[in-house]
Amino acid sequence: MSSNKPKHIAIYGKGGIGKSTTTSNISAALAEAGHRVIQIGCDPKSDSTTILRGGEDLPTVLDSLRDSGRPTIADVSAIGFGGVLCIEAGGPVPGVGCAGRGINAAVDLLHELKLFEEFKPDYVLYDVLGDVVCGGFAVPIRNGIAESAFVVTSSDFMAIFAANNLFKAISKYAPSGGARLGGVIANSIQTPYASALIDDFASRTGTNVVGYVPRSLTVAQSELYGQTVIEAAPTSEQADVYRQLARHIAGDHPVSIPKPLNAPALKQWAKQWGDRVFGGAAERRLVEVV
Repeated sequence: MSSNKPKHIAIYGKGGIGKSTTTSNISAALAEAGHRVIQIGCDPKSDSTTILRGGEDLPTVLDSLRDSGRPTIADVSAIGFGGVLCIEAGGPVPGVGCAGRGINAAVDLLHELKLFEEFKPDYVLYDVLGDVVCGGFAVPIRNGIAESAFVVTSSDFMAIFAANNLFKAISKYAPSGGARLGGVIANSIQTPYASALIDDFASRTGTNVVGYVPRSLTVAQSELYGQTVIEAAPTSEQADVYRQLARHIAGDHPVSIPKPLNAPALKQWAKQWGDRVFGGAAERRLVEVV
């Protein structure tokens, strides 16, 4: 299938939360379903598309611009599993410049080279670092590049904290034409309380959870081969979880403007969940020590 106008979707998440694994498996599932897909890695580590390419390295847009001045699409892309076109924006020389600059450079170059007209994708997925410390990382949602954004989080507080910050960025830019939130992807679900905690956070911020991805050895085993779960273990339950996410993203999913919590409210919410999870045990231990 090839539509006239591709859907551009940004997937954000705190570094190390599994957003690249999630994005790559969604891309693989979309490709498996017959869609033409481009995945653009927008993380300075430049490892977004690794498991779509058997673990092979890929020259980044920024490196190619520095080395050759005017790279071609062939210089900065590779065909991965299922025909997914893989591109890595890259980052600056360590210690110099803004990490978000690669996103701007990549987007400008791809439009200049008429990539989208030539490749005719159905879906373009941007895998973006969610530790929003630099305005460059907000480019896909701020400049109207992506139509919707999904936020990957686990039940860890720092992942929730990063998700709440992303909600702040989306709520700031959405009213002036920026991307709206497509939903929350609950990742690495392992503890009994994880789903309920993320559900509660979503409810309090006016958002919704669109999928629950369990923590699974299948993911780790697949990545040892430099592959997505869709490729390495296509009949596994984990592969079906990613296929369900892909179907949701491919559909006409609802979008919204989130209502992020302010700092005191987020801390109070976290404390309440600490009491629920530990039953006040941590506080009692502290009193005993004192």
